[in-house]
Amino acid sequence: MADTDPEALEKEIERTRAELAVTVDAIVDRVSPKRVAERGVARVKANAEHLVTAARDMIGASSPAGYSQYGSDEEGWQDDYPARNLAPILIGVGAIVVVGAAIALWRRRR
Repeated sequence: MADTDPEALEKEIERTRAELAVTVDAIVDRVSPKRVAERGVARVKANAEHLVTAARDMIGASSPAGYSQYGSDEEGWQDDYPARNLAPILIGVGAIVVVGAAIALWRRRR
């Protein structure tokens, strides 16, 4: 049978109320605009770090044909500066600038 003891019912109600308060606090924290923005910024930073790492790997791993670590063996004037594909780096920098500007505008409006 169900508990009909008023003290037991009060304890059960208080326990349920405390659990509900914890749940509501967790939901409020999760959907708070500040927390959402922090998670978004963290995600953008992680993506930017991944992009930079990928660009470094691509630049370091791919050297044009005919170039050694110190430049071309055929042309002495290019000894210290082998040609590199800068497009991925410039795209990454542009993306970071755009995201930074968007965040700055969003914060200014608030």
